[in-house]
Amino acid sequence: MPIALPGFAPVLIAEDLACRRGERLVFTGVSFRLSAGEALLLTGPNGSGKTSLLRILATLITPAAGRLVWGNAPVDVEPAAYRAALHYVGHQDGVKPGLTPREALMFWAALRGLGGKRMAPLIDKALTAFGLEAVADWPCRWLSAGQRKRLALAPLVATPAALWLLDEPTSALDHDSQIHLECAIAAHRASDGLVAVASHTPIDVPDAGVLPLEAFAPSTEYAAPD
Repeated sequence: MPIALPGFAPVLIAEDLACRRGERLVFTGVSFRLSAGEALLLTGPNGSGKTSLLRILATLITPAAGRLVWGNAPVDVEPAAYRAALHYVGHQDGVKPGLTPREALMFWAALRGLGGKRMAPLIDKALTAFGLEAVADWPCRWLSAGQRKRLALAPLVATPAALWLLDEPTSALDHDSQIHLECAIAAHRASDGLVAVASHTPIDVPDAGVLPLEAFAPSTEYAAPD
């Protein structure tokens, strides 16, 4: 049975986004439409702006130009509601060494407003989805790099959100763990979730759109105004 997605909106629209780092314009004119059940793969060489675009989509940085629309309203109208509807998984795992995986997921679930009888089944589902059952009650300091990465991904299942923004989600994952991730992405899309992924390594996301960021590199180097 599909999971109800809190704060779900049918579409994320990017309109003419641009990103500037310091005095360099990284990309300009990025536009796309991501609807329910769809996925978008961000491609391009290092420095083309894949991480920067995901951080813009997560509202962690402000675009140099353009805007985001979530559902029927610009994101900046109700940014808190938009942020509550997304998961961003970046390069840092954010794992607290003194907590166990189960405790970490309980903490993240509480931040999302989950509690009581609803919390435990979702946490168990997340631990199973990413193969963490055997280490669920170990201190996180004992976890391997791959286990820490899986724990960083587990909130995707433990605390449902409509939009997943995944930056290099396969790093430190072995083959079986990557399959677990791909299955989680497929299940999310089957529940009308949206996914945007940047990955240097191949990842199986069927029928995903592709956004080649090198195609949006500016033709001339940006110069800061006097």
